[in-house]
Amino acid sequence: MNPIQNIWNHPKTSAAGLLIAIVTITAVLSQQGVTLGSAGSGTVVSLAGALATALLGLLSRDPGEGSNSTGSTAKLGAWALIALLVQLPFLNGCTGSTVAQDIVNWTPALQSAVATIDSTASILTPADAPVFAAATSSFDNASNLLVAQCKAYLANPTAAVLAQLQAQVVAFQQQVNASLLQTARITNTASQQHALAAIQAVATIVSSMLSLVQSVSSKAAVAQMAVQSTIKLAQVEPYLDKAEAARMVAAHYAEPVSAAQAQIAQAERSQAQAGL
Repeated sequence: MNPIQNIWNHPKTSAAGLLIAIVTITAVLSQQGVTLGSAGSGTVVSLAGALATALLGLLSRDPGEGSNSTGSTAKLGAWALIALLVQLPFLNGCTGSTVAQDIVNWTPALQSAVATIDSTASILTPADAPVFAAATSSFDNASNLLVAQCKAYLANPTAAVLAQLQAQVVAFQQQVNASLLQTARITNTASQQHALAAIQAVATIVSSMLSLVQSVSSKAAVAQMAVQSTIKLAQVEPYLDKAEAARMVAAHYAEPVSAAQAQIAQAERSQAQAGL
């Protein structure tokens, strides 16, 4: 069929295809750090992607005409959801300042999760409590250092401060990963479940912070972070509750769990590809 005639005969589908292409391209550009200039507190690329996603959503709700309108609308709605999920992982990482604020926004949850770690040992068996305490003994100091570094980066988002944040978030992530492996050796089922659940909360937050830091880091910096990361995601993945992680991320960003699952999956792929 003639492309021009096809566009003329199916304007709604053609418009949807164009918007999906814009969303996909802006997502890739954002991931590569291409901004095309600033737009308010964000970038031109992120603004174009957000507008295209919004227009696609409006288009998918158009009732249309004809016997096939219901099926067409459903298909467009599905494409709109896919486009939204493609774009979401990159929206928060468009500039250093927005990422810095996003990282800082996670710090209250991190401090709360670490406080829960401190009280969890009391509900474990006498034999398991010392193992858990030893595995998580560095969390208080590591969280305080990371929170301070996050706030320093928010106040001064320069390359030098980012380098310090990169080192600190990887150091804490390694401590969390090590604690997961140690805690997994607890043989009492109830104690192990309580211990892993407590560490899981910290792991989810630190992993989210790591993903944000990675999004504004150069390839060379990410490679250096990977060198410092000796306990990889694949080693601790069997001990992580992905459903609980998705609920935490969804609650933090006030978004659907499905969107959080897509963000987590993208973050995990990106970290694995980087060797983290």
